[in-house]
Amino acid sequence: MRERPNLPNWLQIKTRLKRDYVLMAAKLQRRRAAGAPPKPRSYRRGAAWAGGIFASLIAVMVLVLAFMDWNAMRGPVGGYLSARLDREVRITGDLDVTLFSWTPRAVANAVVIGQPDWAARDAGTKDQPFANLERFVIAIDLKRLFQWDVVLDELTVEKPDLHLFREASGRANWHFGDAEDARPLRLPAIRHFAIRDGKLGLTDRKRKLDFSGTFASEEGLAQAGERIFKLDGKGQLNRETFFMAAQGDSLLEIDPDNPYNFRAQIGSGLTRIDARGSLDRPFDLAGFQTVATFSGASMADLYYLTGLALPNTPPYNVSGELTRDGEFWRFERLAGKIGDSDIRGELTVDASGMRPYLKGELASNTLDFDDLGPIIGAPPSTGAGETASAEQKAEAAQLAASNRVLPDAPLQTERLRQMDADLHYRADTVNSRDFPLKVAEMDLSLKDGVLRLDPISFNFARGKLAGQVQIDARKDVPVSDVDVRLTGLRLEQFMPATTAGGEPPLEAEAAARAKLRGVGNSIRKTAATANGQVTVVVPRGQIRQSLAELLGINLSRALALLLTNNQSQTELRCGVADFEAKNGVLIARQFVFDTGVVTANGEGTVDLRNENIDIKLNGHSKEVRLVRLRAPITISGKLAHPQIGVDPGTAVVQGGLAVGLAVVLSPLAAILPFVDAGLAKDANCAALVAQAQRKGAPVTSATAAR
Repeated sequence: MRERPNLPNWLQIKTRLKRDYVLMAAKLQRRRAAGAPPKPRSYRRGAAWAGGIFASLIAVMVLVLAFMDWNAMRGPVGGYLSARLDREVRITGDLDVTLFSWTPRAVANAVVIGQPDWAARDAGTKDQPFANLERFVIAIDLKRLFQWDVVLDELTVEKPDLHLFREASGRANWHFGDAEDARPLRLPAIRHFAIRDGKLGLTDRKRKLDFSGTFASEEGLAQAGERIFKLDGKGQLNRETFFMAAQGDSLLEIDPDNPYNFRAQIGSGLTRIDARGSLDRPFDLAGFQTVATFSGASMADLYYLTGLALPNTPPYNVSGELTRDGEFWRFERLAGKIGDSDIRGELTVDASGMRPYLKGELASNTLDFDDLGPIIGAPPSTGAGETASAEQKAEAAQLAASNRVLPDAPLQTERLRQMDADLHYRADTVNSRDFPLKVAEMDLSLKDGVLRLDPISFNFARGKLAGQVQIDARKDVPVSDVDVRLTGLRLEQFMPATTAGGEPPLEAEAAARAKLRGVGNSIRKTAATANGQVTVVVPRGQIRQSLAELLGINLSRALALLLTNNQSQTELRCGVADFEAKNGVLIARQFVFDTGVVTANGEGTVDLRNENIDIKLNGHSKEVRLVRLRAPITISGKLAHPQIGVDPGTAVVQGGLAVGLAVVLSPLAAILPFVDAGLAKDANCAALVAQAQRKGAPVTSATAAR
């Protein structure tokens, strides 16, 4: 009989299983045919085997994790973190992990976090990592994690050394991942948070500031025996002393679902921010409410702490309710003082874009006019009872010693390119020693480095100054445009009557317009390059006859009127002073003052480059005078202290009939519409224009001028 060959083991097993299956199927079929119920299948034994295998695997994993050398995982852990943070992370010291606890804990020693690729190539950060951590400890609460709440039982960082860097474009190395999608810091609740011996360096090329300092935090005991959390920092911020002190509720019994109360103080130089409030969720800096007080020597100094390009001001102290909701900030119920002026209103800041956007409504019950000086670079008043910083007092003394009027404080153009703004301001009353002002109002807009005040207006007791100002700061040297008009200004409010019941020496209405363009980063430099036109018109009025006679240097008549206190008036028919500005020099193109007894014309310049004035007035009497000294009246000297006198070098004694105008008048009808189109028709200059035509001057008609 022929023997069957030996089958491979796997084939034998397959054959045996197939045979057993056929026998079991046949047996089951016979049972069903006989009507007997199928025999229960035993699953208990299979489940026991499966459970045993799974438990064995868990036991093996536990043993492996319990006794494994975690230092072998430093590379994989560092690689994972590098991918998550988009920069190299290396653990060069021991790595220790404790898993079998309700608060699993990991300890990493000597952790180095590198710079992102773009920062590593920059010369300023080439040899500096983003962070060096001597020891890093983190523990998580598993019980809260099973309730879908992330609560860190501990977060300890020892001797962190951080190097923060932001380039001019705004890209910063503290943004992880997509810089355009950078969001506020949101940490989970931390029961025990400690930072020991921290160092921080910051180079911000966008805001041109530097910081170097230390910081630390710890849970401690307050004087009353209650535990509090403290965070402290100090250093130098742009060569000014900087400090930060924050304290909050104890972290040991922290509840992630309840607000976390805190108080913080931040200061740089003379600037202080004091806030007391609460975080919506502990360590979630994206949402909080505080009552905050801001104070300092000038609001412009807040730039280093807030990034907002605020104007220069006198010393200030303002408080309000400061709220943050993600990238939106609100400062509501703002109230306080800036200099000697009160301030109220509300502000909002949208920080979600490439540049912060400031919007607000501000108002004052009373504006002290000199408090506006620092906005244009001039110091506020520094006399008794006036509010000014020590630096502003020094600037005022220096400006007075230099015998100058135009301030030379530089405009920080780079700040204007780092934010946008829309603000409205109104002052219900205005205090001024020099001007009878009543109301001030302006709208300010800042967009893409272009600052506009449009409109800006000041209401006098009788009259109004209004116009537009634009500063184009898109380049380092800004270009400024000014176009302002003065309408309906009654001159008698500046020259009241000298005796009770008497008449003012001058009763007239003035109108004026200045349209100038200059280049420079200060008022003085801008004025020194100004081009444009400045025109003042007095269309009609009354002037004391003694003053009018003096314009013609009619000594006998004027002295008699003055010595007898004669207040008789004469008609002021027309006055026009028109200057053309060329490279900072105002050149008189037309200077005419026509009264009932004298017509005066002038010539000269006002040099804004050195603030010198040199103007001569020549009077022409309209009546026969027996004794008359014919000599120009001069206005000369510095703008700060002009001097009025007589030029004796050209004085001669003459009698007889006046010879009339000595010069040919320029076309007044073409000048008047520059100030106000209606002046060409309504100004009482018709006699003067007709006189100029008789003298042969090429005077155009008002209709043609328009």
